[in-house]
Amino acid sequence: MTARNPGSSRWIGEMPKIGIRPTIDGRRGGVREALEDQTMEMAKSVAKLISSNVRYPDGQMVECIIADRCIGGAAEAAMAADKFVKAGVGVSLTVTRCWCYGSETMDMDPLLPKAVWGFNGTERPGAVYLAAVLAGYNQKGLPAFGIYGRDVQDAGDRKIPDDVKTKILRFVRAGLAVSIMRGKSYLSMGGVSMGIAGSIVDQSLFSDYLGMRVETIDSTEFVRRMDRGIYDASEYDRAHKWVKANCNEGPDLNPRKKRRSRAQLEKDWETCVKMTLIARDLMVGNPVLEKMGYGEEALGHNAIAAGFQGQRQWTDHYPNGDFLETILNTSFDWNGIRAPYIVATENDCLNGICMLFGNLLTNTSQIFADVRTYWSPAAVKRVAGHKLTGKADGGILHLINSGPAALEGTGQHTAGGKPVIKPFWELTQAEIKRCLRSTRWHPASLEYFPGGGFSVSYATRGGMPVTMSRVNMIKGLGPTLQIAEGWTIDLPRKAHVALDERTSPTWPTTWFAPRCDGRGPFRDAYTVMNNWGANHGSFSYGHVGADLITLASMLRIPVCMHNVGEQNIYRPSAWTAFGANDPQGADFRACANFGSIYG
Repeated sequence: MTARNPGSSRWIGEMPKIGIRPTIDGRRGGVREALEDQTMEMAKSVAKLISSNVRYPDGQMVECIIADRCIGGAAEAAMAADKFVKAGVGVSLTVTRCWCYGSETMDMDPLLPKAVWGFNGTERPGAVYLAAVLAGYNQKGLPAFGIYGRDVQDAGDRKIPDDVKTKILRFVRAGLAVSIMRGKSYLSMGGVSMGIAGSIVDQSLFSDYLGMRVETIDSTEFVRRMDRGIYDASEYDRAHKWVKANCNEGPDLNPRKKRRSRAQLEKDWETCVKMTLIARDLMVGNPVLEKMGYGEEALGHNAIAAGFQGQRQWTDHYPNGDFLETILNTSFDWNGIRAPYIVATENDCLNGICMLFGNLLTNTSQIFADVRTYWSPAAVKRVAGHKLTGKADGGILHLINSGPAALEGTGQHTAGGKPVIKPFWELTQAEIKRCLRSTRWHPASLEYFPGGGFSVSYATRGGMPVTMSRVNMIKGLGPTLQIAEGWTIDLPRKAHVALDERTSPTWPTTWFAPRCDGRGPFRDAYTVMNNWGANHGSFSYGHVGADLITLASMLRIPVCMHNVGEQNIYRPSAWTAFGANDPQGADFRACANFGSIYG
């Protein structure tokens, strides 16, 4: 396999830029002139920080656009705004070392996520401007993030303090996610799966909160394209050969009398590969189809995320969607290394939203799972004869699903000798091979999937920091977000088998220990499970709950449950006015007050 980089052409339009706005005291005759160079240098240093640390989903470094001149008043603010519109700026960051005229220099675009860094130095009151302009933003109903360094710096200090770097990068990652989602589609492939509420796709949720449209197609579109050969036949041949060489079948655990013949299994593999090609083409199009005479199909739906209904109308008759969901969510396939797609099992769009959030914030594959079972230490001891210790000593959650999980969920990427999940551009061929070797494709359980197919099976390596999240829709409240940081856990083989086989060994398993502090919904692992708002969750590599909280505040989605340290919570400055001593309640009140961005 060879690496390729298709992300830049995956969706229509260019990736949004970060707009840097150096603001300045507008008074001429010595004041402005003394500050011009150092203020512009401040903007350039911030641009360098961002462009060296943040990447687009296609792996390219983020591009920053700096205003042509420092902004001392309304006219120069308009000049910067004009340049930003023409350059495709999607996120606005204002920087200054001095006093400026707040309401005259502020960014008035209501759709751009915005932040202000006011230099903390006593010689010039950059921090005073920060407070003044944030007051203006709040008064005008344009929530903005304040960036105020903890320690006073000398006037000539050009360094960006570490605490300031953290806030800048957290803001930029979240702001980019907001901007990248805007105008894209969620593709609903099928309808509601088995009455799962998350697959009741709420179009106003996507349009009002995410700025996205919802596209829907009936599952019969897959049949039409398979029957009429509306896919790249040469790619199908290559994909089928790759599958035969790399996707190791596991034992067929169906009752012997019900097992499908070898010929039927081979036919299932052919169908599964075609379904994968078709699902991808439906999402983002395929120019090959236009050459075949299918110009409409070649365009796709400009989908940044999708969901496949599967059960039951499809899977009662056709092979399940586990293969298409697993491979598309993974960072490699028969074409080589590439950015993952986001495809939610059972068309659970609410889980799909969290997968999209996690992917845009980390550029890594996301793992979809049922939040299946809480295993207490006593129950594990009774059933498996194993004593849970360390991070698992309060019990573990069994994350498992009768659908897909990206192959990165095996934990076979490594860094510093530890398991990790890497962005696709860091993958090695050795890591890809380990992911494939650690995975088995069992013929699907015909009790669940009468139409056959294959289900991916693996056990996630322990020791990875991960963050599980979930969006839930509440009547009268709207969307809320749940976050649980924790770790993947290793169990001895005997204990793993004893617990895993009580469900199904043909599905991917992750043993998860949330970080608990003895309070509220994180009193213990049982309480986390008991407070989780739905049957599904997705997890992302790393403890990225703080990034999710920042993103949620930009989208006006309140966070109802999290275990992120208060010192790491970063929201717009206006949130303080809704209850500084009650940050969680303030989040709900602020989100309700400002309302969805696009509604």
